[in-house]
This record gives sequence, structure tokens and C-alpha cells, in this order.
Amino acid sequence: MQIPKHIAIIMDGNGRWAKSKGLPRFAGHKEGVSAVRRITEKCGQIGVKHLTLFTFSSENWNRPQTEVSALMTLLTGTLRKEIKKLNKNNVRFTTIGNISDLPEKAQKEIRESIEFTKNNSGLNLVLALNYSGKQEIMNATKLIAKDIENGKLSINDIDENIFNSKLYTHNIPEPDLLIRTGGDYRISNFMLWQLAYSEFYITPIFWPEFNEEELMIAIHEYNSRERRFGKTSEQVNND
Repeated sequence: MQIPKHIAIIMDGNGRWAKSKGLPRFAGHKEGVSAVRRITEKCGQIGVKHLTLFTFSSENWNRPQTEVSALMTLLTGTLRKEIKKLNKNNVRFTTIGNISDLPEKAQKEIRESIEFTKNNSGLNLVLALNYSGKQEIMNATKLIAKDIENGKLSINDIDENIFNSKLYTHNIPEPDLLIRTGGDYRISNFMLWQLAYSEFYITPIFWPEFNEEELMIAIHEYNSRERRFGKTSEQVNND
């Protein structure tokens, strides 16, 4: 079985899971942390190189302030609690998104976690925090425009490689597999550029209940598909 080098996950359904249990929404977010832990461990065990988790979108600031504050506290506390275990398991922790808008405590914990695990060579765990796919593309465009303005680039220099080099994900490959839990059929402004040729796997299971078995089902489904990248089946089979 071929293991995807890069798996991206939209972790949806925490609130709905909590509601189905008669619990407050935050209970779903806390239970979602357990799912992150077991999926991260499994990905490391089976040889996934990069795992990107859509953790907090730029649109999530529009949620009730009490929920946003609780999420930031949960993020900070979880990193502080889990980072030693991640380091022991040779996991490298990184982020994508506009981290500078997060609370200072969260920024500090993120910076320390990145520094603490920077030399690890196993799974690269990427949290998308205050992330927007549209904003990432706009930011890349502005960086290219600035390079043209400063004489570092000409318009004719711009190609996919140049554009990729300006994205948050410039140093990691594009996802092979996107998993979305919770059953919704949309990508919610997540990695709009990078998902161009990713395989999508959507499950109705809420994120807090997503486990190692469900991950392997998604990977088996990924293996059943023919990834043609614009070619014909005959061309792919002859490569």
C-alpha cells in the first residue's frame, strides 16, 4: 500500500459532536485534541512525511468571543502539554498562516514549540492557524509585486515555481490526500492553490470520533484511485 507523503485534514464537526452528546461546544474542541493526538501518532508510525491540520481559520474570529478565547487557551495549553511527547517521537512542529494576529501567549508557545522540535526528522506536523487560502494567495502576489518593484524579478520570470516559493507552504510538497470530517462537501478556503491535484476523502464522521481505523480507510480509498495529473490512464500505466 502506498502511503501519502502529505495528508491534509479539515477537522470539522467538533461542535456538532458536542451537541449530539448534550455537551457545550467547547467539550467538542477538547475531545478533538484527542483525535489530533491519535492521528498524529498513527501518521508518524506509518511513514507520512507531512500532516497539515486546519486548526483555526481567519474566519473563525467571527465566532463568539468566549469560544475564540477558549480555543486560544486550549491551543496554548495543548502545545505546552504535548510538545515533549512530540519531540520524543521525532515529530517536527511547524505552522502556516498569519501567526502574528494570535494572542501573545499563543505566539510564544508556538515559537518555542517550533524551536524545540526544529531538528527532528520524522513527521512534520503543520497546524494551519489564522489561515486563509485567499489571503495566502494575495500575500504571495504582493511579495512577487514587491520583487518586481525592487528589480529582483521581471514579469516574464513568474511561473509556478516562483509563485510556490512565496506561499506559506513553500518548503513542503502539495497534499496527496485531503480528508474532511463532518460530511460537508467544501474546502472552506483551505489550501486553495495546493489542493489542485489532491485526492479528496469526505466522511460524515465528526472529528472527535475520527480514529486510526478511519484514517486507514481513507488511505485505502486513496490507493484505489488513479492519479492521472491530466494524462490518460494508458500514459500513467506506462510511466
